[in-house]
Amino acid sequence: MSAASTQCCVVGGGPAGMVLGLILARAGVDVVVLEKHADFLRDFRGDTIHPSTLDVMADLGLLERCLALPHQKVETLTAFIEDEPFLAADLRHTPTTCRFIALMPQWDFLDFLAEEAERYVNFRLIRRAEATALIQRGGRVIGVHAETSTGPIEVAADLVVGADGRRSTVRAEAGLPAETLGAPMDVMWFRLSRQDSDGDATGGRFSAGGLFVTINRGDYWQCALVIPKGGADAVRAEGLEAFRARVGRLAPALADRAAEIGAWDHVSLLTVAVDRLTRWHAPGLLCIGDAAHAMSPIGGVGINLAIQDAVAAANLLAGPLRDSRLTENDLAAVQARRAFPTRATQFLQVQVQNRVVSPVLASTRRLQTPLAIRLMRRFPVLARIPARIVGVGFRPERVTAPAVAARRD
Repeated sequence: MSAASTQCCVVGGGPAGMVLGLILARAGVDVVVLEKHADFLRDFRGDTIHPSTLDVMADLGLLERCLALPHQKVETLTAFIEDEPFLAADLRHTPTTCRFIALMPQWDFLDFLAEEAERYVNFRLIRRAEATALIQRGGRVIGVHAETSTGPIEVAADLVVGADGRRSTVRAEAGLPAETLGAPMDVMWFRLSRQDSDGDATGGRFSAGGLFVTINRGDYWQCALVIPKGGADAVRAEGLEAFRARVGRLAPALADRAAEIGAWDHVSLLTVAVDRLTRWHAPGLLCIGDAAHAMSPIGGVGINLAIQDAVAAANLLAGPLRDSRLTENDLAAVQARRAFPTRATQFLQVQVQNRVVSPVLASTRRLQTPLAIRLMRRFPVLARIPARIVGVGFRPERVTAPAVAARRD
């Protein structure tokens, strides 16, 4: 068995793990990131980079290069109640460097972050490395066991960070307590081709018994059909023809392309979970992002909230890690800073789930426009409020950890 040692071992090379690794390495901390896949070329559903994340790129001096990657700009979000449109969010007034959401393939974003992080001599990304167990001694986590393409490896570390998602191995191995908030829905994702005549508005449609979301990805629509929790088998049992008919009813403009859903293999299921750890840390261990708090897809804020966790963790932990003086109080400080935005965001998501999504999915009659939407139509300035929550969040983080590490270039 081969061995390695580092000051910080990050498990998971997703957005949170890569941003954390990049900022820590930039600040002079030795970092190893373990990514279980060989590359980032796989189907992601979270391809949104919100204004708060673009501010982080600006802090790192990477904004221009980041936005040179292929992307679409979303300045407004449009939704429909039956056939009546309304402006759901207007990001053109957010107090940020970029007043839009960038829709960017997540594999491009992750490749970009990896390339930038690997410019630092103290950063190492190990691909095809799947964490299997924590190494513990005297009640403290001191490293990670992982399986790699060349055999097992042990990575000793002053700190292990679980950034490995809602099915986190680190979280499970640590046995950290969690509370489940529940979700009344799951989501079935698929693609339909996009035509110029469709327009370019990203948004959603609320209709009797259904909720349908379309995200403009240039030459195709990334589509999401929201279904009742655990209802996927029943939908599949109705058959593909019935599924296509449902898509055509909820998105009439795309009905002529529903036949592009040629098999169930073209449809992927997101099982929605909303939960959070009551304690994000243990001696030598910290969880961030979905490993600490699985988010509802409502608002598409999960990735960006995870990145904010990473920025806060890097700001608070870079100095103690670099100087070998890390304590559990430092880890507790990360949770203390990020607990409020997590709880506030999840509270709003649960309210929307219970007061909007569940009634819509259960409805059998044509929906009536609620008072809040009538007010938003009358006073468009109100659309800035959801834009601020979605695009910026409750406690946006800016990079304060200094850049001190040597670069390869």
